Amino acid sequence: MKNNATSTLLPLWLLIFLQAGISASSLVVEIVAGRMIAPYVGMSLYTWTSIIAVVLAGFSVGHWWGGRIAARETERALRMAGWIMLAAACTTAGATLLLRAFAGPVVETFAHPMAAITALSALAFFLPSLFAGVPAPILTVAAMRGREEAEQALGAMFASGAVGAIAGTLLAGFLFVPWIGSVMTLVVITAVYVIAALICFRLGRLLPRGQIASVAGIAIAFAIGYGALTLPAVCDRESSYYCIRTVALSENPDDPVNLMVVDHLAHGISGRDAPQVMFTEHAAMLDALPRMRMGRTDFSSYHIGGGTYSVPRAWADRGISDITIAEVDPEVTAIAVEDFWFDPTTATILHGDARVALKATNQQFDVIVGDAFTDIAAPEHLVTQEFFELVQSRLAPGGVFAMNMIDNVDRLNALAAVHTTLRSVFPSVEIWMEATPPDPGERRVFILLASAQDSAFATLETLAPDLTRFQVLDNAFAANMLGQRNPHILTDDHVPLAFLMGFDPAVD
Repeated sequence: MKNNATSTLLPLWLLIFLQAGISASSLVVEIVAGRMIAPYVGMSLYTWTSIIAVVLAGFSVGHWWGGRIAARETERALRMAGWIMLAAACTTAGATLLLRAFAGPVVETFAHPMAAITALSALAFFLPSLFAGVPAPILTVAAMRGREEAEQALGAMFASGAVGAIAGTLLAGFLFVPWIGSVMTLVVITAVYVIAALICFRLGRLLPRGQIASVAGIAIAFAIGYGALTLPAVCDRESSYYCIRTVALSENPDDPVNLMVVDHLAHGISGRDAPQVMFTEHAAMLDALPRMRMGRTDFSSYHIGGGTYSVPRAWADRGISDITIAEVDPEVTAIAVEDFWFDPTTATILHGDARVALKATNQQFDVIVGDAFTDIAAPEHLVTQEFFELVQSRLAPGGVFAMNMIDNVDRLNALAAVHTTLRSVFPSVEIWMEATPPDPGERRVFILLASAQDSAFATLETLAPDLTRFQVLDNAFAANMLGQRNPHILTDDHVPLAFLMGFDPAVD
């Protein structure tokens, strides 16, 4: 390594602090990227796979570029790092604007979800990651130059980067996003990058004419950040889990009907004056099938997922009282109360993971309802053999487990796998669907009904919200059709549900 150090050693503590701060900020941006992309493409294994790949690619290019810059004279290299940190500030602040402007066209251009998510991640977050990756080798080389114990300085710089990354991850998940939201978090990181740029300029002894240009760069970064803050909010409420919106569907203010949108998906619909009417097919079946199987109103129920709380609200209105609901997000419950007319005193509400909560209780339920399945963002730990065994152990004699599913009718690999897994635990597993022929390529809603015996009925009619007829697939037909997919039992160790649901050209 060339010994082209400045006349005085740079303060190691300051370089360590700078390295840790930049590393922490870059990881905050990575975590926030998932939250910001979710309203357009959802949150799934695909989303995090794409974001992590894009961010690591940006860091890799940035580290390579920073290594080339680090070979220059120390003060010049630090000045260049300052300019690059201003670029990081501008691109980080601009990520929100890019997503708002181009998310729609990108999603429409790429039919496959993996391609759309990767393109959107790269568009908004590759450059911020690239620029944030540049200073690490520059600061590390600057810390080593002229020091007798350069190896210790090297170790300290690597350690500070790792500690910063840990701190950034924790701050993003537990502080920034839940407290101030995604957009404001990026503005805070923009400010941190500006401060980092100023420190680099100071250490690199920026010339007066450069100082004037730096003021312009700082002004541009904050102007972009201000522009992002003034955009209309994508979410009515941004929780630690979801971006949640309420959309009014009824044109009659005296007869309101609201839709809950969680991230990018319609999550449920309820009408104020029609608590017993379901406005979606899956809710209609989850409401009617267990009631018909029970044949009475004095049954107990455990609901996996709350959403709009439409089914528990309808059951409470029918006089069913022993209702327990596990909803992971307290904000979803709050919005269900505020905008979807759910009375929280009619049920026991558990805010936490439904599987953990079910395992923690010894109570047995007559009905367990699984309403947590949404598109490619399905909760994989709720469709495994181990979970279904837990469900069976918590069902009372004669009890029934009803869960919703979505799959492509031309594919049905996910449905086949979940059906096979349920069949390994329950003697009877029925598949219910709307009694109409599916269209080619349709993503259809199914309800799987698992218990000790088959239902005594093969069809039902209920409001969804118009009178709709549903039917059960013939067991022999279902077994033959799904068996052709060569399904495997899903376990906690291996549950490739996202792959089974969407990673296939046939979906395009």
